[in-house]
Amino acid sequence: MQVGFNLNTILHNLANDDKKALEDLFNYYYPRLYQFSKSFLKLEDGIDDILQEVFVKIWKNRANIRSSETFSPFIFTMTRNLLLNELRSRLSNQKIKEKILKFSVPDENYSFNKLEYRELKETVDQIVNNLPNKQREVFLLSRYEGLSHKEIAEKLNISTKTVEYHISQSINTIKNKLEQLGLILLLYFYLFL
Repeated sequence: MQVGFNLNTILHNLANDDKKALEDLFNYYYPRLYQFSKSFLKLEDGIDDILQEVFVKIWKNRANIRSSETFSPFIFTMTRNLLLNELRSRLSNQKIKEKILKFSVPDENYSFNKLEYRELKETVDQIVNNLPNKQREVFLLSRYEGLSHKEIAEKLNISTKTVEYHISQSINTIKNKLEQLGLILLLYFYLFL
């Protein structure tokens, strides 16, 4: 956390209509959410609009936000849901769908129409849950909470090289498992990990 950043105080002030509290949340979370969004979408276009919507929703729902313990998962889940909506919207556009498929996988091997996001996510979640404890912890902090390698290293009291190693091992494990399960699952890997 940044020096002087007290989430309990900020959320209390936010609930009392303090716009400075929203600004503090924005300054703290925006870089993390941006990195998370970029790794999720694999494109930078539209991320600012999505993140602006996240903070507008936070402001509109400020009276209902109380717990600092659940706020980080809440804001990342909200961002992920908006990213999924954006991705669905983009994939409904045939030209963008073709562009994503072109850079992700060979056209002749895949039919994106058969892709069921929920099933794929459950498969990847199961693979992630079966990673060794430290690998799983580092991977989740990186991909789902959007922390940088340095932030993960500080949080877990390990070196950034160790963080890089765990992320690399996690991605290799996930990729290999997806290859074993069928090539279509690789599309999930390239789009979301």
